[in-house]
Amino acid sequence: VYLVDAKGNSFSREAKIIGYDPAYDLAVLKVDIEGNELKPVVLGTSRDIRVGQSCFAIGNPYGYENTLTTGVVSGLGREIPSPNGKAIRGAIQTDAAINSGNSGGPLINSYGHVIGVNTATFTRKGTGVSSGVNFAIPIDTVVRTVPYLIVYGTPYSNRY
Repeated sequence: VYLVDAKGNSFSREAKIIGYDPAYDLAVLKVDIEGNELKPVVLGTSRDIRVGQSCFAIGNPYGYENTLTTGVVSGLGREIPSPNGKAIRGAIQTDAAINSGNSGGPLINSYGHVIGVNTATFTRKGTGVSSGVNFAIPIDTVVRTVPYLIVYGTPYSNRY
């Protein structure tokens, strides 16, 4: 994985997959950062998101590192297909451009707080061209899911 330390220096490290949840397109990776100081992101909440508010997607679309796109929250509570074929419910819809390489990156609000994890864009069938309809997993869902992935390697629903 590629990271940036607290001073803005880029570095890379090998990562190990600790757990994943295909129902929400989320994974937890373990990275040894010994010798590097990181500055963690500030998590917001998805309870306070409103349609029309500004949002920003960060990622590496098509290999272009550290890209920021801007947009607004276009819709809330959307249902989209997940990688395992089931539905992801409660997704945040945005017109901030999300393309290949943005998936897994943060969707942030104007305070710089993470409000979601970018996951998908709808494309016009057969064209590969983005429709401008993009989605993120709400951060409240991520915060509920990740502890189970860290401890058990699987989501809570897969344990029983």
